[in-house]
Amino acid sequence: MSESIIKAKSFELAVSGIKFYKSLISDKKEFVMSKQFLRSVTSVGANVREAVNAQSKLDFIHKLSISQKECDETMYWLELLKETDYISTKEFNTIYPQCVEVLKIIKSIIITSKNNS
Repeated sequence: MSESIIKAKSFELAVSGIKFYKSLISDKKEFVMSKQFLRSVTSVGANVREAVNAQSKLDFIHKLSISQKECDETMYWLELLKETDYISTKEFNTIYPQCVEVLKIIKSIIITSKNNS
């Protein structure tokens, strides 16, 4: 059940992230941090998908741990873009809460998986 939720939520985050990236490069003309953001935001869902198809419980936890790190990195780039005035607080608040939600779900799945091992 939680696997399908995290698959959907991480995919939604990637879609939102790609749209956000498009606005960064077209409207804000920011090309360096935005590429780092794009890489990390799309990596969250990609690693979730890899985790779902993991070969073992240990591999599952490892892939989700990578996804967790990528989600946290995505949040870092958003915080940096906001603090350097590339994006407004309003823009920040359109996607940052999604990151927080996905990160919480991933952490919860990792903890549960470790406890069930």
